[in-house]
Amino acid sequence: MSSFTKAFSSTLGKKLIMGLTGLFLALFLVVHLIGNLQLFKDDGGKAFNEYSYFMTHFMPIKIISYLLYASIVLHAVYALILTLGNKKARTVGYAQYNGAANSTWSSRNMGILGTILLIFIVIHMKTFWAEYHWGGLPYIKYETNLSDASDVKVTPLPYEGKQLVHSQYVDTQNGTEVVVAKDLYKIVNEAFSQPWYVALYVLSMIAMGFHLYHGFQSGFQTLGFDHSKYKPLIDFLGLWVFSIIIPALFAAMPLYFLFK
Repeated sequence: MSSFTKAFSSTLGKKLIMGLTGLFLALFLVVHLIGNLQLFKDDGGKAFNEYSYFMTHFMPIKIISYLLYASIVLHAVYALILTLGNKKARTVGYAQYNGAANSTWSSRNMGILGTILLIFIVIHMKTFWAEYHWGGLPYIKYETNLSDASDVKVTPLPYEGKQLVHSQYVDTQNGTEVVVAKDLYKIVNEAFSQPWYVALYVLSMIAMGFHLYHGFQSGFQTLGFDHSKYKPLIDFLGLWVFSIIIPALFAAMPLYFLFK
């Protein structure tokens, strides 16, 4: 066995993989959130559908997406390996009051929180990602007045056996910018109109907040960034940005569609 293999098969190596994949997933959340904020635009889904096309067709983003899928799998697998390893090594369980005194609730329940998130990710990808790629989504046409960007005509395009593709051009005769796109916004609207799905989404975002509260700080600690110089900033980002603001904004999306 090479020294490289030994290093990453050790407990520290496994924690390093957990930290790196976890921080990469946290960074992806920021990018994903910025794109999904397009859902709040009152434009019939134009900005969001254009964002969806960009994320699935721009080659650098496609390459990063494969890294994302691999990171999700590695993060889940190594979390399971470390959890089972810790239980096997611990011949006598810690006293409950000891655990509560020396660790946070989120750190003691990372396995449960991670399981909730993994189930959510599978459902979420089936509902949106798989539907976008293989679900035969309808197309929609947006005609935006070049002299008044708020004037947008939205026309659903029935399939009717035609091979439609994403397109964007300027119709000089009518003075409009025309965008034809897959209508993922329609699927989002339908999913977020179901109370059970909204409840699952909000619950998962709460779980994500607690998961990130411990995981964000733990990831930087594993990488050696636990110096007193950096810790206040890491603690601030971990608590306010990744544990509260980002999950809250994600949770606001289904609630917005459900009650608007």
